[in-house]
Amino acid sequence: MSPEKPTGTANPYASRKKAYYTLVVLTIVYSFNFIDRQLLAILQESIKADLTLSDSQLGLLTGFAFAVFYVTAGIPIARWADRGNRRNIVALSLFIWSFMTAISGFVQNYVQLLLARVGVGIGEAGGSPPSHAIISDIFGPNERASAIGFYSMGVSIGILFGFLAGGWLNEFFGWRVAFMVVGIPGIVLAIIVWLSVPEPGRGLSEQRQDSDTEVPLRDVLALLWSRRAFRHMALGAGLNAFAGYSTSNWMASFMIRSHEMTTGELGTWLALTIGLGGAVGVFCGGLLADRLARRDQRWYMWLPALTGFICVPFMVAIYLVPNAYTSLLLGIVPGVLFNIYLGNTIATTHGLVGLRMRALSSAILFLIINIIGLGLGPWTTGLLSDYLQGSQGADSLRYAMVYLLPAMMFWSACHFYLAARTLRADLAAAPP
Repeated sequence: MSPEKPTGTANPYASRKKAYYTLVVLTIVYSFNFIDRQLLAILQESIKADLTLSDSQLGLLTGFAFAVFYVTAGIPIARWADRGNRRNIVALSLFIWSFMTAISGFVQNYVQLLLARVGVGIGEAGGSPPSHAIISDIFGPNERASAIGFYSMGVSIGILFGFLAGGWLNEFFGWRVAFMVVGIPGIVLAIIVWLSVPEPGRGLSEQRQDSDTEVPLRDVLALLWSRRAFRHMALGAGLNAFAGYSTSNWMASFMIRSHEMTTGELGTWLALTIGLGGAVGVFCGGLLADRLARRDQRWYMWLPALTGFICVPFMVAIYLVPNAYTSLLLGIVPGVLFNIYLGNTIATTHGLVGLRMRALSSAILFLIINIIGLGLGPWTTGLLSDYLQGSQGADSLRYAMVYLLPAMMFWSACHFYLAARTLRADLAAAPP
């Protein structure tokens, strides 16, 4: 993976080191995005007991309420990013969500915590679409899935540290301290981003001439909707995220309730299986897809379809085996494979649109992913768990997850397979 090096004295990315530095910094920012987001998953059993909450309230807190504000704010922020300074938007967004995470430790009731998480969602809406656009401008089309795959490791790195730090901080100091300790470093990182990351010219990696013409939202929506590959890909990504977000948000609660594990030990296990495993999977998925796509571009969709089908039997077994450690070991396979779709779908989306559509196209893709995945996934799982409480008791969450999540992953893989059928023609028809 080596960034393109267009000529020109005004190019802040003439140095390969600067391109890699920016990619690493943006990946760290994305890690903080998911540390702040994932922290709630490992803390929610303690929060539930302290604030007397139901599973439906927890699902709303970690899923739908967060996602609605996340995706609602994402579109106008992406419009701003397609015409403004993307570096400044990333820095400001990081400051907002880190501050709102820190004050989550001071809340006294459910409504206050819900409002704090809404603030986190609004802040995080400005993180990824501008970052995606920056990366696409400093890394060329043949290495873009690898670069965005590297960036997407931030999801898994954030989950790793969210589970690890949250689990042990909660065990020794309580959930309020965990929020404060995790939120404050993000404020410092926001200043580093603002001072050290240069804003690249649009079309830099492809040496394409940028137009100052602003593309209307309806035109971007119409273009994406007209591409059958995008429609199947976006639905496949949303359903994959349904399974992934539900797993990362509810796995800790499942292991605590059904296997009586402590948060410290469990946080360590989940950090390694979902966090470290996911980081390996998402980066290697983008790298492998870029290499296979040199022979056939359909591999960008075939790969997440194949890994989705592989995940299904493991996802069933995780919730049905009687031993806690067997369950956690089985979780390594989905942990590695869950996010392979991410770098491929973002890079492919950018390949379908014009230069000044990239941040907005990412926001539209993320709107679909987060409404279906983050919005409906954890909330629906919580609702089904509450519904099954009368018949299944302490195992209601176990059966809610086994009924829903493998089916969603299978459905997702089918859509990725269908997306591959028109992918080459849709990429060839992309506007300049």
